[in-house]
Amino acid sequence: MGARYSGHLRELLRPLGVYDLSPESLSGSELEALGAGLDALSDRLDDVERESALSTAQGEGLDRLEALFARTPVHYTTELRRGAIAALLRIGGDSFTLSAINSAISGCGINALVEEKNQVGYVRVIFPDVVGIPDGIDQIKEIVLDILPTHLDVEFYFRFLTWAECHAHQYSWSIVQGKNYTWYEFQCAI
Repeated sequence: MGARYSGHLRELLRPLGVYDLSPESLSGSELEALGAGLDALSDRLDDVERESALSTAQGEGLDRLEALFARTPVHYTTELRRGAIAALLRIGGDSFTLSAINSAISGCGINALVEEKNQVGYVRVIFPDVVGIPDGIDQIKEIVLDILPTHLDVEFYFRFLTWAECHAHQYSWSIVQGKNYTWYEFQCAI
């Protein structure tokens, strides 16, 4: 990257023919210093441009957006972090339909879905991509409870290995014992 702008400046001044543009001359040294300053400014502007858009932000931009919220999403990957922030930004005064809640609920930083139960005022939160209890569940619960209307009774539902899946994978007790699973590890062994 070194001499990007100093080279541009030299090319602009070369047609005039009145400057000694060699790197060891006073004019050449000045162009090097100016070019280095412009290179640093250009690099910083590239960083600002990247971090100012949610779709490209990687660090500072995501940190600043998360600072807008009472709680920050669980961080699994940068893409999930971006999606969680986007979901939190979508929350508005009319976010109380089931589809709007499910759109916003990904603000906890993990794929989560809200399902209505057969009883009025009761909902279940499931994590379809996770077997077992998701990492950061306490933080996830806080965010979900902040998003959901307060009059709802919320049940968190965790998925574990079923006996039918054990049979489908042809698990036997000798296989399970041979892998030295704890009970929790076995329940999540899909």
